[in-house]
Amino acid sequence: MFGVPVRGMIVIGVLGVAGVMYAVNGGKPIDSDKGTGICKITVTADILNVRSGPGDMQPIVSTMPRDAVTSAQSRVENGYRMLSDRRWVSQSFVALTSDSTCK
Repeated sequence: MFGVPVRGMIVIGVLGVAGVMYAVNGGKPIDSDKGTGICKITVTADILNVRSGPGDMQPIVSTMPRDAVTSAQSRVENGYRMLSDRRWVSQSFVALTSDSTCK
């Protein structure tokens, strides 16, 4: 086709798709942030409510005391940081630890 061998067209197509995927992901390799970072938080409130979803109307599933440190996810919604499945805390009452690489 157009004087280019089929094998060459396949290589060009694969490189083109990879380039588009790279550009769509903000210039980072696909899945580059999975499993490579540390995300830990420290509680800054006297007692922090852990909720089942990202909102102050969600049911409280547990509490955490001041200065407690725990693993978290990089996901933040409505001002709430996800700790794990169905465990969210208000961003206002936590601080990232010094060794955290999440934002």
